[in-house]
Amino acid sequence: MNEAGVQVGQYQILGEDLAGKTVLIVGYGSIGAAIETRLKPFGAKILRLARNPRKEPEIVAVTDLHRLLPQADIVVLIVPLTPETRGLVGAAEISLMKHGGLLVNAARGPVVVTEALIEALEQHRIRAVLDVTDPEPLPAAHALWSAPNCMITPHVGSSTPEFIHRAFRFGADRRGVF
Repeated sequence: MNEAGVQVGQYQILGEDLAGKTVLIVGYGSIGAAIETRLKPFGAKILRLARNPRKEPEIVAVTDLHRLLPQADIVVLIVPLTPETRGLVGAAEISLMKHGGLLVNAARGPVVVTEALIEALEQHRIRAVLDVTDPEPLPAAHALWSAPNCMITPHVGSSTPEFIHRAFRFGADRRGVF
């Protein structure tokens, strides 16, 4: 709900249902599996892409990216930054996405070609949620800050007191391993 609207009695629903949506997870590994686990209760169909294809669960090779992009309502990027993944999503890949599709970059900023993303956002072709950007940090006057249909998160999802305590406990428990 929009907080300002609620305060004056105008309720506006934000977002959309995941039921029936197709989510393409690019970089399917342990994090991709965790994302899939969290999406399952919502009834989303999952497509999986990774460096090494396999049958159970069905994971196809990154070389199939162009074939799968047109099928996805939501594309989640969680690949490491390597020479192969730098610029993985550029103008050609964005043009293959569904009109109004959502691109989520939780990988590294340079995995997406920033100029192509800005152009697609300004043309209202796609939407984006960015946990990372290129450049990073994003300068105050950068076009992504004002791009339509773009939400930028601060890349600090783990910055809670509880997480810090868990991280220290984990480190203390693991110190004997090294």
